[in-house]
Amino acid sequence: MKINLQPALSDANLDANTSGNQRQLSVSVSAVPDENDRTAPLNLTLILDHSGSMDGRPISRVKQAAEQIIDSLAEGDRLSVVAFNHKASVILPNQELSDRDGIKNQIQDLQATGGTSIDEGMKVGLDTLFQASGNYISQIFLLTDGENEHGNNNRCLNLAEFATSNNATINSLGFGSHWNQDVLEKIADSGGGSLVYIETPETAVEEFARLFRRVQSVSLTNAYLLIGLMPPTRLAEMKPVAQVAPETIELTGEMKDSCYEVRLGDLMKDDPRVIVANLYISQLPEGKQPIASLQVRYDDPGSGETGIFSDSTSVEANVLKSFQPAPNDEVVQHVSALAKYRQTQIAEQKLQQGDRAGAATMLQSAAKTALQMGDNNGATVLQENATRLQSGQDLSETDRKKSRMAAKTKLGGQKSNSE
Repeated sequence: MKINLQPALSDANLDANTSGNQRQLSVSVSAVPDENDRTAPLNLTLILDHSGSMDGRPISRVKQAAEQIIDSLAEGDRLSVVAFNHKASVILPNQELSDRDGIKNQIQDLQATGGTSIDEGMKVGLDTLFQASGNYISQIFLLTDGENEHGNNNRCLNLAEFATSNNATINSLGFGSHWNQDVLEKIADSGGGSLVYIETPETAVEEFARLFRRVQSVSLTNAYLLIGLMPPTRLAEMKPVAQVAPETIELTGEMKDSCYEVRLGDLMKDDPRVIVANLYISQLPEGKQPIASLQVRYDDPGSGETGIFSDSTSVEANVLKSFQPAPNDEVVQHVSALAKYRQTQIAEQKLQQGDRAGAATMLQSAAKTALQMGDNNGATVLQENATRLQSGQDLSETDRKKSRMAAKTKLGGQKSNSE
């Protein structure tokens, strides 16, 4: 199993006559399996909310989605199922699938009742997930439709960090309109998982299937991007690195052995992670100049190897006395995705401060950015919410969640209320 590592600068040409240049470095990272490579089996735990608010169509559709996953798991994959309301219980212990119909019957017996304690579900789910020994790709699907009224949100975040430190990825699925988007997003972002919004019961099966296809493409785990900077290049001091695909996540790293290390988590074979780093480059002499070196450290569960290093890739700039800009359109798109995310974040902050006009202005800016990217559905969602605020309306929980999802990713075929 190898790494596809593709760097690009927002503009590879630098002006030799200026004291400094600012550039964005885009890095695309994905797994490339060889013909004889083996992908490790999946170790999947479903942590499902069955509180009273899930009664009726919600719990019915979630059961249907879980059954579809049971049918899609391959031989050798492992599954466990945990259900939680104000307490948690193991519905299916961690096991390989021998009696799929029997497992489906156990899930069908699930009834909606009680309150919600997400951290209890996470604790029992992690205990169950880690009962598997051997080389697996460990994934959790955490679904809830409510606030954590019987639990502790800080404990949720601590458990998410524990999962990440043990090479497990938590994917959060928010069902309906009343889940805490801040908590579920932080849980997913902490380890490079996905945040999924299931707006209506009818979309549950489709969204579960979409997420399952993504985890099926995971080939490598525990990946870190190592960024070595050649003097006089340095990273921006504030928010220097972010991921912009498959979804936008602010990333943090630390200096180790003269390299800036950023955890990426899982690497997929069909869906690259794209990282954007903000660089400041002091004056350089004319000619081709190396400004950075890139490498990825990762684990390969298929072979059982850990701490593998990819080949090192050099990043060079063209330093010109007669400067001519040469912008890279693809990197510009990546930078725009990050701008859209951050503009929407500022809008949310202004709204929390009671600055409705400021929030509307920032949502309009995010909508324009989305439109420039060709993200028409995202632009529509963001502009509709800006218009609501300008007209004196409040944003519903659904509106807020749609804005968050429009900020994190390109909405693609999803539709806004007006469509």
